[in-house]
Amino acid sequence: MDRPRFVIEAAEAKSMAQKAGLTLHQLLPTLVKPAQTLARPPISKFHVGAVGLGSSGRIFMGVNMEFPGVPLNQSIHAEQFLITNLVLNAEPHLRYFAVSAAPCGHCRQFLQEIRNATHIKLTITETDCDCEPKYQHLSHFLPDRFGPDDLLDKDVPLLLETHQNGLKFNGYPQNIICNGNGQIPEKLKLAALDAANKSHAPYSKCPSGVALMDCEGKFYQGSYMESAAYNPSLGPVQAALVAYVAGGGGGYERIVAAVLVEMEGVVVRQQHTVKSLLEEISPKCEFHLFYCVQDFNVSR
Repeated sequence: MDRPRFVIEAAEAKSMAQKAGLTLHQLLPTLVKPAQTLARPPISKFHVGAVGLGSSGRIFMGVNMEFPGVPLNQSIHAEQFLITNLVLNAEPHLRYFAVSAAPCGHCRQFLQEIRNATHIKLTITETDCDCEPKYQHLSHFLPDRFGPDDLLDKDVPLLLETHQNGLKFNGYPQNIICNGNGQIPEKLKLAALDAANKSHAPYSKCPSGVALMDCEGKFYQGSYMESAAYNPSLGPVQAALVAYVAGGGGGYERIVAAVLVEMEGVVVRQQHTVKSLLEEISPKCEFHLFYCVQDFNVSR
């Protein structure tokens, strides 16, 4: 069976638009309903789809995800999934996006972490309409914005921009094992370190990353992404689960190992959140924590 697709390459997107007699930004709303079918909302049963156009010409999908038995604030909103999908695919800019329902305040704030966020244009497709989609700037939906410009220097990299946190391993790791024999591939540990080095954590200075491995030995990594408003931040395990779903990972029970990399003794720690979420959705998943330190000669 074909796996669901969360990225449409530029050439195919252009061809799809031409065949439909549409521009690329007109094409986006037509893809929202198919995206909604990929959502995973077992609690609310409310399917949200978001479809974005990057500066590369590629089209990206985002959907909402919920986890039974897990606090609701651990859910992933479709707009967060969309932005994480761009990050995973090294897409530098989001130009347009269409979404099935108006973005909540949480997501409007999360989107502010993109440079020049006010220039992003979005349209809402919750009412069926064959007319020209009405795109409005993000500033229309959050007119008095609070964001990175209020807290950070202008040269600090934002979401969708290259990060290098200068993290490296420090001595022997502390392992916390849920199940299994404690043996994990070295590459999984390095994938989590790589995710932590790409983490957007300019406010707490507590970068972290998670790497998951499924029963086929495939890796999925996710980086912690902070918001200037703090609460809309997206944890590294949620980002890794976005990578898992976008990569066609299937049921969560197929996740057999997970590694978290973070610094020891910092003010924001992911250990207990990652462990408890994975225990709930994939009880047999083996979990490891590795501490790292920051080389300030490398980080930026």
